[in-house]
Amino acid sequence: MLLTAVTSFAQTGTIKGRVSLSSDESADNVSVTIRGTKIGTNTDAQGNYEIKNIKPGNYTLRATAVGFSSKEKSITVQDGDEITENFTLTTSSETLTEVFVKGNANKYTKTESEYVSRMTIKNLENAQVYNVVTKQLMKDQLVTNQDEALKNVPGIYQLWGATNRAGDGGSWYSLRGFTTQSLVRNGIAGKVNSNSDAANLEKIEVIKGPSATLFGNVLSSYGGLINRVTKKPNENFGGEIAYQNGSYGFNRLSADVNTPINDDKTALFRLNASVGNANTFQDFGYSKSYFIAPSFSYQVNEKLNISIDAEIGNQDNSGMPLIYLSASSADLGFDNAKDLNINFKRSFLGDEFMTNTKTFNVFAQANYKISDEWNSQTVFSSSSNKAAGLQTWFYLLANEQLSRNVWDANGRDNAIEFQQNFNGDFKIGSMRNRFLIGGDIYHSTNNLVYNNLPGYAPYDVINYTGTADNYYDFNPTNVRQRLVGDGPNYNPYTTNSAISTYSAYVADAINITESLILSAAVRFDHFENQGTFNAATNTKADTFSQNAFSPKFGAVYQIIKDQLSVFGSYQNSFTNKGFLNANVDGALQMKQFDPEKANQFEGGVKVNAFQNKVSATISYYKIKVEDIVTADPNLPNASIQNGTQFSKGFELEITANPIAGLNLLVGYAKNDSELNDLRPATAGPENLINYWFSYNLQTTTLKGLGLGFGGNYGDATYIYNAGPGQTFELPSYSVVNAALYYDQPKYRVSLKVNNLTDELYFNGYTTINVQAPRTFMGSLTYKF
Repeated sequence: MLLTAVTSFAQTGTIKGRVSLSSDESADNVSVTIRGTKIGTNTDAQGNYEIKNIKPGNYTLRATAVGFSSKEKSITVQDGDEITENFTLTTSSETLTEVFVKGNANKYTKTESEYVSRMTIKNLENAQVYNVVTKQLMKDQLVTNQDEALKNVPGIYQLWGATNRAGDGGSWYSLRGFTTQSLVRNGIAGKVNSNSDAANLEKIEVIKGPSATLFGNVLSSYGGLINRVTKKPNENFGGEIAYQNGSYGFNRLSADVNTPINDDKTALFRLNASVGNANTFQDFGYSKSYFIAPSFSYQVNEKLNISIDAEIGNQDNSGMPLIYLSASSADLGFDNAKDLNINFKRSFLGDEFMTNTKTFNVFAQANYKISDEWNSQTVFSSSSNKAAGLQTWFYLLANEQLSRNVWDANGRDNAIEFQQNFNGDFKIGSMRNRFLIGGDIYHSTNNLVYNNLPGYAPYDVINYTGTADNYYDFNPTNVRQRLVGDGPNYNPYTTNSAISTYSAYVADAINITESLILSAAVRFDHFENQGTFNAATNTKADTFSQNAFSPKFGAVYQIIKDQLSVFGSYQNSFTNKGFLNANVDGALQMKQFDPEKANQFEGGVKVNAFQNKVSATISYYKIKVEDIVTADPNLPNASIQNGTQFSKGFELEITANPIAGLNLLVGYAKNDSELNDLRPATAGPENLINYWFSYNLQTTTLKGLGLGFGGNYGDATYIYNAGPGQTFELPSYSVVNAALYYDQPKYRVSLKVNNLTDELYFNGYTTINVQAPRTFMGSLTYKF
């Protein structure tokens, strides 16, 4: 007590500042120390650091990061001083070579995030669970799109790939038992209706659990959300050009070029782009695309920074048609996709059915430093997607037959979001507060036209086992003639809708002690559905509005400061349902339903130990969703609000660098979901495993040579479940991938094999979607 009292009255100073890296990496976990002492700290996700209680004297301050030249500054601390020292660490070919020799970085851990809580809170201080797919992991695995990258996240399961159609054409995933899509980019709306190209990805964050408090219910699901974090301009000229070539005609050329625009490096520009094409492994199926992502930032002065960037994409895709179930397993004679007697290398198409998808997204941001304790962030996002073309799908019928179906789908969707945040970092008494107050306005429109054959009838029926004389009849020329030729029987289906949300939120994370952090947040959301507009009658239908509150609470206790913490949290979400067909006194009428409500309780442990060599998150969650709208069994085409879904589970992720050159990632997730006493088809497999190991040789003559090995496992999963005797399953799967690479400061050569054992496996959601067999890919990258 006496020592504490003496220390509290001693005069000390504080050193703080910001570290920037000349590369495109965020400067989190950079070491800042006082040379010759054990005093120091690591930077947060934004590169900020603060060292308190420094006695008066002369010191040498040192900033170090693996792969970057360390920098030192001489400083003098006097009584009561608050000194600000900023660092910019630069790369060189000499330090890059040193990285190959050391190889002791945990390359697959980058857990700090500026988006998850929208506050400067480290992962070990945050009661929210989230997983990060790093740029280095994507590079080691030769990842070229978002779907491949997300296979590294525990508990996420792809239900089906991107269909590229307007409205909801992006990939669908299951997360903690609920469906979700990739709708968020850098913490704000950023929707795409295709499989996102990885050319512009710095990392991907998967934020777990109901997250409406900060992100709203439109962009998140009860299981969580996917946030794409993009590359940012930096102060050095440099970049890389890469070419990939692989099985089934895969070709892709990508470029990443960064340059300062002016001499003082306050204006920065970066361009990421790719162009490619590929066939499927079937007789028909083809895609070609280009993607351009320019970004610009300008440091106006010491307080104000502005940035603007865009995503411009175009994709022509014929893909592989989805095979839907149209009858119970009893009608088919089997109840598992492994018993389906079909040659999956046949597309059952007569030619390429192409859909063209265009994306044009613009993002702008202004950060303003109001004071040492307060910052302002203003963000604007505009997302525009357009798609047109013939799209096909099949229904699985009895007697080894498929019905072949098609529609001419044309449409567009647009979304605009404006967001304003004010962040404070201040003390009330001895308690540190990291405070957020903000709000956003979101508006989206959806205009879709589906031209169908009369009565939604199939084009034809085909035998899928043997000879099919009508195999090539199903082609774009014949389909368009059929659509036009039906004249008065032409059957279009049109939607024209708009929604808006107006939201405000407040959050605070309070250090009750140095180790105990309590957090709370609440969101108010005003939702407006502006109805479906019928241009022919000049009328709107089903207009409604609803209000909702979404709270969030958390507690974290750091058992060992910045190394080991335990946490518990409560999260909430909701979904506005609006007007739907209902059973009203035995008749089918439109009725306004209440919002669905979701609540989650979660607890666990987070670890970041041995100087970031081991990082882990272990958690158990329990989600309950009430007032779910389901089909009314007493009246066809009617809905009833009587469903309750429970979803509980366990998740584990470990990344480690146990010895020099060896990096590993292991994930496991177990989910137990139940909707009205049955496991829903949206839940995916009950057990999922993902893993990846890489090793870089450490000998001088072979430095830069590396080997990677990993894969995924999933249990058998229902794609149809109406109770005993009325189920259909996809079999369990175990897929193994391998990679070999040689990385040098000026170039990188890589080879990857996906599905090494040539496993026949599927995913699906009421569908049977066959996945690719063994494929090879090679890559050559030039760095400058």
